[in-house]
Amino acid sequence: MIKVGDTLPATTLMEYSEVEGEGCSIGPNPVPVEKATAGKTIALFALPGAFTPTCSAKHVPGYVAKAAEFRAAGVD
Repeated sequence: MIKVGDTLPATTLMEYSEVEGEGCSIGPNPVPVEKATAGKTIALFALPGAFTPTCSAKHVPGYVAKAAEFRAAGVD
């Protein structure tokens, strides 16, 4: 279990963007966790059935809607 203050495991995740932009190609693109999170405060959350229609339509928008609250709490 990952707890507040823990260091994340050194690994590389893959990112896929549907549209190219701001220097990002469509992908898949490797994202080294250590580099992407260095010096940042992050919040991790998990969703049941990630990338399913229900998750994309019902679960993810709630997190996106609260992005300002995450930032206000110190999350980069």
